[in-house]
Amino acid sequence: MARDIQLKERWDILVSKLSNRFADGDVLELDAIIYLVGIQELGQYHRKYKKDDKLDLMHIAICRLLEPYGYYEFDFFDEEGWPHYKIKENLPPLKAGEQAVLMKEAIVDYFLEKEFID
Repeated sequence: MARDIQLKERWDILVSKLSNRFADGDVLELDAIIYLVGIQELGQYHRKYKKDDKLDLMHIAICRLLEPYGYYEFDFFDEEGWPHYKIKENLPPLKAGEQAVLMKEAIVDYFLEKEFID
């Protein structure tokens, strides 16, 4: 249970920091944070993205976030600088709530690694 409490505390701190920085204090949803991770990983901050690009950015983020868990492995950067990943192991079937917890945990770990939060 202590792990769940720590995850919630870190998640709340992270959401607050990101919301203040990128959404003028409006609370960012999980999908928006995944999108921000995708932009961070692509590294092309100052461009406009089309709808398909936004979905690709979220895919990049999910692959990067789940890479430490052994589900994906970085493969290569294409000629436009987009990272590509390959599946190492299929995700187990998860309920919606379990998916959200896994993604929150992966996002918190990512931002701990980046030293954005403690």
